[in-house]
Amino acid sequence: MNQHYAERRKIDPGKGAVLGDGTPNDNDRVEIGPTQLAFAEWEAAGVELPQLDRMREYRWRRLVEALVARDIGGLLLFDPLNIRYATDTTNMQLWNSHNPFRACLICADGHMVMWEYKNSPFLVTFNPLVKELRTGASFFYNVCGDATASDARAFAAQVEEVMRAHAGTNRRLAVDKIMIHGLRALERAGFEVLEGEVVTERVRAVKGPDDILAMRAAHRACEAAIAEMEAFTRETVPKGGVSEDDIWAELHKGNIRRGGEWIETRLLASGPRTNPWFQECGPRIVQNNEIVAFDTDLIGCYGICIDISRTWWVGDGRPTNAMVSAMHHAMDHIATNMAMLKPGVTIRELTHGGHQLAPEYWAQKYSCKMHGVGLCDEWPFVPYPDGWVEGAFDVALEPGNVLCVEALVSPEGGDFSIKLEEQVLITETGHENLTRYPFDARLLG
Repeated sequence: MNQHYAERRKIDPGKGAVLGDGTPNDNDRVEIGPTQLAFAEWEAAGVELPQLDRMREYRWRRLVEALVARDIGGLLLFDPLNIRYATDTTNMQLWNSHNPFRACLICADGHMVMWEYKNSPFLVTFNPLVKELRTGASFFYNVCGDATASDARAFAAQVEEVMRAHAGTNRRLAVDKIMIHGLRALERAGFEVLEGEVVTERVRAVKGPDDILAMRAAHRACEAAIAEMEAFTRETVPKGGVSEDDIWAELHKGNIRRGGEWIETRLLASGPRTNPWFQECGPRIVQNNEIVAFDTDLIGCYGICIDISRTWWVGDGRPTNAMVSAMHHAMDHIATNMAMLKPGVTIRELTHGGHQLAPEYWAQKYSCKMHGVGLCDEWPFVPYPDGWVEGAFDVALEPGNVLCVEALVSPEGGDFSIKLEEQVLITETGHENLTRYPFDARLLG
């Protein structure tokens, strides 16, 4: 390679050999990562970036420690987000989520094996924690047809080989999600198959220092994209002809431009379509002097989920008194419930304490008070009192947990809803609200 070409490939020759997150500054990274726009915005804002090698080792170590603590010989992963957590590798994640062709096995001695699509082994090799690369984890009907059972047996034989070498006589194998033939093949091979989600969800719930830095960076990028979406909305809606889909597309664009990955839902609605909530965005033309509400559900930079909600009044008129009252009620709900967050507080206390929604908003309340967040919506889950199940949520918060605090104020039979949500880190002494995007002053009266 000639020197001229090498210099031309660099993202920024003045940055040296590596970028702020420790990745090579060669404009040729294999793993999905932030763009020049994201790096520039973070530098301007003084955002400290994660060191990805440290983040990867922290995650791997937590998984191994969990296996040892539970006397489990290995953890077999098919869920693309669990694989992302364990290896920080990706390969067509949405397609993979319904066509499981990748798998990852972590043994209690730390040995980690990745089953990858045979034509793309290079997507894994950047991570030295992956000690072995294999193929042959596909046994879904789309590609295997009526040979699914035999393909599953062949895969189980590979798992048996690895476990025999790295777990010895321990036949306890935790699995997160697996096709039926695969489950049966593992059981016939003599494994005691355990529920893997209890391992992965508990491990992922506690973020390490670099996880938190990655989330801060992803949050900053998400909020920049929201600002672009809001500017577009306020500029174009009064002129007419702008659909909910047009508005939502701005958030997608802003996310992708910064190296984000996808958005899990289409939860943006306008005017009367905000009530009841959970109507996903569509072709409706947003009218002047209407509410626009949304829930980001955004998988952003570094694969981190930023899950926040805002409601805007868009137009040159004034929102109704009922809207202003509901907005204040939603803010009280968020603030009061957030104030309870600290290490040691139990899910029971969060469920049965805090702010009480007014009766006219109770029937259409949100599905939970709070929920965990990391690479996606995660454990723990904080229900409302009528959703409490004895024995299901008997845990306490600890530093490193991150929760989304929800408020849906939606009058039953009404023509609007107010949706707000904040993303909050549990610290050693209390909590920190990671969300900085302002609430709409127009709805505060």
